[in-house]
Amino acid sequence: MEYKILNDGNKMPMAGFGVFQIDPKETQRCVEDAISVGYRSIDTAQAYFNEDSVGAAIKTVLAGGIKREELFITTKLWIDDAGEERALKAFDASMKKLGLDYLDLYLIHQPYSDTYGAWRAMSRLKKEGRIRSIGVSNFNPGQIMDFAINNEIKPAINQIECNPFHQQLAAQVNLKELGIAMQSWAPFGEGRKDMFSNAVLKTIAQKQGRSVAQVILRWLVQRGIVVIPKSVSKDRMAENFNIFDFSLSEADMRMITGLDDGASLFFDHGDPQIVKMLNNLSR
Repeated sequence: MEYKILNDGNKMPMAGFGVFQIDPKETQRCVEDAISVGYRSIDTAQAYFNEDSVGAAIKTVLAGGIKREELFITTKLWIDDAGEERALKAFDASMKKLGLDYLDLYLIHQPYSDTYGAWRAMSRLKKEGRIRSIGVSNFNPGQIMDFAINNEIKPAINQIECNPFHQQLAAQVNLKELGIAMQSWAPFGEGRKDMFSNAVLKTIAQKQGRSVAQVILRWLVQRGIVVIPKSVSKDRMAENFNIFDFSLSEADMRMITGLDDGASLFFDHGDPQIVKMLNNLSR
C-alpha cells in the first residue's frame, strides 16, 4: 500500500473502499470482504444510509484481530446538518452508528448551506482529538480557495469527481498550491460513456496485462490522487486493490490525458438547479 501524507501530518491509504449505493443489507458483508482483501480505508457518509452497517463490520473485524489504528474511517456531513450546533449533533449520531471513539476523516459532503459553521464544529472536534483530519467534498477551485484562506484550519482533502473523461487537471493544480490532497469519487464514472470498452484504456490494459479498472486506478494513484473504488464482488475488490505492483509509462499517462472531456459525467455542482435539488434532498 502507498500512502498520502495529509497537510496535518496524518497518513491516509492511497486506495480505500467506497460504499456509496451499496444496499445497507449488503454493506456489512462488503466491508468485511474489503478488509479481508487488504483495504484499511473505508469511506461512507450520512447520506448513504449505511453507517450503521459499516459500524457492524468494523465491530466484527476488530473482534477478529484487526487493530483500530490500522483502519482509516471516513464519513461525511450532509447539507441539512451544516451549521455549528447541528454538525456537532450529526457527528455524535454518526459516531454512534459507526461505534467509534474517534474518526479518522470527517468531510463536509456538499459546498452548500452553513459550511463555515460546520467547519467551526469540525475544527473544535479535531482540536479535542475526536477527529484526526477534516476536509471537504465537491468544492470547486474558487470555493476551496476561499475556504482555505478564511479558516484557521485548512481542509486536509477535497473529494471530487475524477475519472479519465473528467480529469480535473486545473482543480488538482489549485489543490496542490494549497497543500490540500485530492481524492477521486466515481473513478470509473459508473461505467458511463462505455469507459470499460474505451479503445485507449483497453490498449494500455492489454499491454500491461491488467484490467481497464486497474489501469484507471493506477493512473489516478500515479497522479497522487487517493481512490475509493466500490464493488460488491470480492474478486473485483481484490482486483481494484492490486494496483501497487505495476506502473504506467509516461506515454500511457499522456494517452489517458487525451481522453479528458473536461465535463462531469454526472452533474455540475455549480449549476443553480443542481444546487437547488441537492439542498432539497432530505436524509
